[in-house]
Amino acid sequence: MERKTKFFVVVISFVGLSFILEDQCVSEKPNIVFVLIDDMAWADVGYNHGAFGFYETPHIDAIAKEGMIFDRFYPGGPNCSPSRSCIVSGMYPSRTKIYQPNGASKGEVSKMRWYVPTRDRKGDEKAIDTRVRLEPSITSIAEVMNASGYVTSRIGKWHLGPDNQGFNESTGDGYDTSKKNYYNDPFATDRMTQSATEFFERNVHNPFFLYFSLWDVHTPIVAKKDLVEKYQTKWASWPDKSKQWNPTYAAMIETIDQSIGVLRKKLKNLGIAKNTLFMVTSDNGGHGRITMNLPLRGAKGSLYEGGIRTFATAVWPNHIKAGGVSSDPITGVDMMPTFAQISGGTLPEHQPIDGESFANLLHSGKPLKKRSIFWHYPLYLEGRGHHKGWPGDNLLPIYGSDVMNWRAVPASAIMEGDWKLIYYYEYDKYELYDLSKDIREKRNLAESKPEITETLLAELRQWIKQTDADIPTKINPDFNPI
Repeated sequence: MERKTKFFVVVISFVGLSFILEDQCVSEKPNIVFVLIDDMAWADVGYNHGAFGFYETPHIDAIAKEGMIFDRFYPGGPNCSPSRSCIVSGMYPSRTKIYQPNGASKGEVSKMRWYVPTRDRKGDEKAIDTRVRLEPSITSIAEVMNASGYVTSRIGKWHLGPDNQGFNESTGDGYDTSKKNYYNDPFATDRMTQSATEFFERNVHNPFFLYFSLWDVHTPIVAKKDLVEKYQTKWASWPDKSKQWNPTYAAMIETIDQSIGVLRKKLKNLGIAKNTLFMVTSDNGGHGRITMNLPLRGAKGSLYEGGIRTFATAVWPNHIKAGGVSSDPITGVDMMPTFAQISGGTLPEHQPIDGESFANLLHSGKPLKKRSIFWHYPLYLEGRGHHKGWPGDNLLPIYGSDVMNWRAVPASAIMEGDWKLIYYYEYDKYELYDLSKDIREKRNLAESKPEITETLLAELRQWIKQTDADIPTKINPDFNPI
């Protein structure tokens, strides 16, 4: 039985000589609130100069100021479903086989070199093992927390199939009708926020874990009228019109930020903020036609930094030192082991856990030990242009041509420290970047640094074999690059 710590709060008002005595019991185990925003870019937050000042995120910025910034946070996948599967399972997508929300490539089939599952062609569903749900046998982050005595709640977007994976409470799933019920609703975030505050109230005396998974700022871009008007006015007097910032998108970001402010205020009013780890991040990079990730290259769907690197910040009074910045690469599969360590939980023995805990980094700022992290994506994602003002090297070509068409093609990537290698099955080509000197990924060093290239490639191949990553091997019979 979880022991409780009792404390008394006395509020004295000399005006009217009124006295209030409050008696609360608060769990010794820390609460954990994990906020996952949908499609919000590394460069969208104010502390990263969000849209050069056009976007406003004062509540997220306050977390960064009062807590720690993770400057190199990497979701486990370049889009929503794989990155979410990593958080919930602690395993890379190559193990869960969740690579894409609908399990299939997006784009013109005749432009795909490899025979892979697609939306527009029947008969190739088994070309690669792709899935749209986590297997019920997988022990989830919720089940780990439950076993440690926590009440667990998932509010919002799921995208991992019909199984609840052990959460005590689940709301806002929309598994079959999400686009009708949530994506196009400017008030969805407000309803989620209300549900979260009620969850806090019900569990003020219990240790709890909240997975608060927002639908915003995913397309379609819709927002509250008054906030849209605010940013339209701001845009009218904006001095630099070259980047074409979207007032509606800016309004969506403010709605998210206001929600975070409401959640933190509620925790404070309940007297449990100091005993709560509160972390905010995004599931992947920003949408290429909506916002910009500059100075990062690429966008959502890409294995360049703009697709797989996003902002993250966390606050935990008396544990995380204010104003800290970590440059250690953190990735989605690290969440389960980290939260397990913080909660005193035990990781499952029947499934591999690919992540490592960064709890000690939170407590002491101690750097993580040197390691490699990985990505694997065996499908295709169409490009369909990019935001005005972006450089022209954010898309990839159709095989055998110079036509820039893809956000993503079948590829794997490995990162060790500042070195990052991408191997494209599409082109049988390697790209090597030194991120400490080239965050924009402009200079491919694969030929000039052959030893590093071969070392990383050998480790990547071993990981692919170890995790049973799906690799396309059959040429697409309908391939026609012309």
